Amino acid sequence: MAAKDYFRRRSIKADVANRTKASESQFNAIAGALGGFTSGVVTCPLDVIKTKLQAQAAAKNGHSRMYNGLVGTASVIWREEGIRGMYRGLGPIILGYLPTWAVWFTVYNKSKAYLSDYHHNVHVINFWSSIIAGASSTIATNPIWVIKTRLMSQSKRHNHHDAHPRPGNTPTARPTLQTPWHYRSTLDAARKMYSSEGLLSFYSGLTPALLGLTHVAVQFPTYEYLKTKFTGQGMGAPEAPGQDAHWSGILSASILSKILASSATYPHEVIRTRLQTQRRPVAGEQYLQGLGVSAPGQGNANAAYAPKYKGIVNTFRTILREEGWRAFYAGLGTNMMRAVPAATVTMLTYEFVMRELRLAKAEGRAALGLSDRRE
Repeated sequence: MAAKDYFRRRSIKADVANRTKASESQFNAIAGALGGFTSGVVTCPLDVIKTKLQAQAAAKNGHSRMYNGLVGTASVIWREEGIRGMYRGLGPIILGYLPTWAVWFTVYNKSKAYLSDYHHNVHVINFWSSIIAGASSTIATNPIWVIKTRLMSQSKRHNHHDAHPRPGNTPTARPTLQTPWHYRSTLDAARKMYSSEGLLSFYSGLTPALLGLTHVAVQFPTYEYLKTKFTGQGMGAPEAPGQDAHWSGILSASILSKILASSATYPHEVIRTRLQTQRRPVAGEQYLQGLGVSAPGQGNANAAYAPKYKGIVNTFRTILREEGWRAFYAGLGTNMMRAVPAATVTMLTYEFVMRELRLAKAEGRAALGLSDRRE
């Protein structure tokens, strides 16, 4: 019995010791991933609605718009696709938010520590740390967000024939041209995009996504400033011994910083969505559709297919010319209703998990110290 008790105590001591060795980078990665995951699951339906409104071009030739507002869009999705339609793209959201926020919070705090050695203005440090962290997470996870946007923006109404794919459309074969395009899952979308459009399709919209770094450059320095004003601590900073967490201050800072950032930088999201949802044609598809076949005397039959949107500037001009400036704010109300709760859930979860992890580490060290003294 004495030997069994000894080994049990040693095992407990080893577990406690491992817990006390966890680094701040590990804490930031875990807390960021859990924060992003939680907000993604909670706000997925609103993300679907926002994406459909952003991807929808202005109605032309007397045709009515398919999606109109938050309630109207939700009604169409629910009527045609049910609960599955409201959570379309949840897979890539989960796959995306986990690494996105894990990378972001880790790089952000590492950058702050590094830049503080060269600059002493906290606002400048927070600004550039946001840019560095945003660029790192955007480049790492852009393919996941392209797939998510494709899944969310497609409509069942226009793709119902795809339920019975033609023979020969195997996982390794190029999709048959007669089959309407439809993505059934995350892996199905990735396979079809790669086989028909190539690797570059996964980085559609990367440039406007990087321009979207202006969003985090506004949001997180503002959050740090407001949280410090409201609570006395910066983002993820531990409370003083015996001090309770100021959840109301964290909540207020999250809401205000997200509203400001979303209002200031929303147009880039519309441009990015248009570029991401613009599918590259399957080889030979333009000829079957008559896009590359011209009548005698009307040009070269091998004329290349020209996409509607080409880069940020061209996309901006096209939308402005065809739809007006209001198109750059399509879905802004819905975006606010999604983005603000998402940011709030993310930050509350992050701050809570960081607090609990630090508490567990402190308790582990205390327990380890008591154990050492006893032995």
